[in-house]
Amino acid sequence: MNPNFRYKIAVIIVNYNVEFFLEQCLNSVQKGISGISAEVFVVDNNSIDGSVEMVRNKFPFVKLIANKDNKGFSKANNQAIQLANSEYVLLLNPDTVIEEDTLSKVIDFMDKHPNAGGLGVRMLDGKGKFLPESKRGLPTPSVAFYKIFGLSKIFPKSKKFGQYHLGHLDEFETNEIEILSGAFMLMRAEALEKVGLLDETFFMYGEDIDLSYRILKGGYKNYYFPETRIIHYKGESTKKSSVNYVFVFYKAMVIFAQKHFSNKNARLFSFLINSAIYFRAGLALINRFVKRSILPLLDVSIILTCLYWLTYRWRIENISFPAEILKIALPAYTLVWLISVFFSGGYDRPTKLISFAKGIFWGTLGILVIYALLPKTWQFSRLYIIIGAALVYAYFLLTRFVFHLLIGREFRLNKTKSKNFAIIGSKEEIQRVENILKQTNSQLNNILHVSSNEEKLENSVGTVNQLDQIVHIFEINEIIFCAKDNSAQTIIHWMSVIESDAIDFKIAQPDSLFLIGSNSIETAGDLYVVNINAIAKQDNQRKKRVFDFLFSILFLLLSPLVILLYSNKRKFYKNICQVIIGKKSIVGYALKKDSLHQLPRIRVGILTPMDEISSNDESLIDKLNLIYARDYAVSKDFSILLKSLKNLDR
Repeated sequence: MNPNFRYKIAVIIVNYNVEFFLEQCLNSVQKGISGISAEVFVVDNNSIDGSVEMVRNKFPFVKLIANKDNKGFSKANNQAIQLANSEYVLLLNPDTVIEEDTLSKVIDFMDKHPNAGGLGVRMLDGKGKFLPESKRGLPTPSVAFYKIFGLSKIFPKSKKFGQYHLGHLDEFETNEIEILSGAFMLMRAEALEKVGLLDETFFMYGEDIDLSYRILKGGYKNYYFPETRIIHYKGESTKKSSVNYVFVFYKAMVIFAQKHFSNKNARLFSFLINSAIYFRAGLALINRFVKRSILPLLDVSIILTCLYWLTYRWRIENISFPAEILKIALPAYTLVWLISVFFSGGYDRPTKLISFAKGIFWGTLGILVIYALLPKTWQFSRLYIIIGAALVYAYFLLTRFVFHLLIGREFRLNKTKSKNFAIIGSKEEIQRVENILKQTNSQLNNILHVSSNEEKLENSVGTVNQLDQIVHIFEINEIIFCAKDNSAQTIIHWMSVIESDAIDFKIAQPDSLFLIGSNSIETAGDLYVVNINAIAKQDNQRKKRVFDFLFSILFLLLSPLVILLYSNKRKFYKNICQVIIGKKSIVGYALKKDSLHQLPRIRVGILTPMDEISSNDESLIDKLNLIYARDYAVSKDFSILLKSLKNLDR
């Protein structure tokens, strides 16, 4: 080891509200630094999910930097780099898992290649698939053009068009590359001293490209090293399909171009990038609008056509309705039925026919009640409403059955298929994980036990060495590895071998009530946590939003009467308006610093479960939050609201 440094390697992890992923990452790092002179830093950017307290309690060897605000990726990493006293510095994402020998292998490679300034490794997503960003080329104007307009995707192996992800280089061969991934970015400390730290102009994205390029300009080489692998779940910070990601990422590219390219090339690059921003952002908005609106618009047009056809059939029988009334009534009926179907779950996935029955029933009931209150001149036929409802219900049944046959996927009508699970571990860990599954997953068909060593356990179907056969014979849908009994090498090996879109992988951390995995490169890691799923269900989230909207509108209308109840009248109006526009909820969690539990995310509330018991005992906060999330129902929000009306100006 270089005598100028106290440690061989410094591992630096920047965290923001991903407590469970961070714990899993640190467990793998703890195993990885065994026998290595290492220091580990966690820089927390003001998380509210309990990350800081978790690190303090479970990983006392970690040097924790708890920021009071979100300083961004670059500045947070620099905080730790400036404190590190190691020959090598590794920037590691919290949503990663490294193999036990990853650190020893990369250190050995760097020791043998003194010209190496930086190194990246072979990264796999949560399905065991290779991540192309493991090796990247410099985003010159031409490379950026090929990526922006899709040529790199059409010709991924081309040395010319696929330069962004260096598709022409074998993923299993060590090669010199230009750009390292910030998810796993190993650098020589001497190189950092020469070229400088991360550029804090980049808040998120682009800083890894900038630093990689500066390492090359400093006379060093960057390497892609595939002889060790890591899992990188991805998606925890920003959805790549979002408009926000498009703006943040491509704006970072503009900063890079202005910094490193000639004025002429920088202007060309900026033009391309700005064109890409509005092109991609426009596509994202159009795509989102089309996805969300095309089916309801189709339903509206066909239902209206059916209702007008029904009036035509009435006229054949010499029964006519006032044309002026029909122009208002038929669109109104259609709107009421569609809104009712929406709030009954008719547009949720997978499709459930019972949702249409409930929606049509409540919609028809609402129409009949309003109909009874209308003047006689507006009441033209209750029978028409009943037959219209039956016709609309028949339309939904017919179209969804056709979608089921022709499109499938999210339009499938069959019930959600129960899954077959395989748990790999010791007898004790398998039983513990099975209990978590039974409390968090309603799609259980069969849970199979698989021994984590060569000796077959009692009641197990085989050993981990037979996993590929077990998956095939028993039609396994989800594999869960107990991290206590399986090495990261074993887990990543089988994820690579079994790699399949039809199979999901999870990792159960020891002594924790959660399982982590990821089913898609574009989504955050899936998380099974004991007993806190109710509030995250789509139906409950929709009902909660409807409750918030209706009651905030009611309070706004009644404000001339109720405003005298509140001392802070301005805050009352501000709170109500924020609920109406969706920035707040009437009821949310009772938050405290360093909460010990990560809960499904909801809007910040004016009121909290603590208001229901009228207590200031902070020791109850975590328990009440968990109970609220686990047993959520709209009636709970109503109960809290009734007991705490006086606190709406909080």
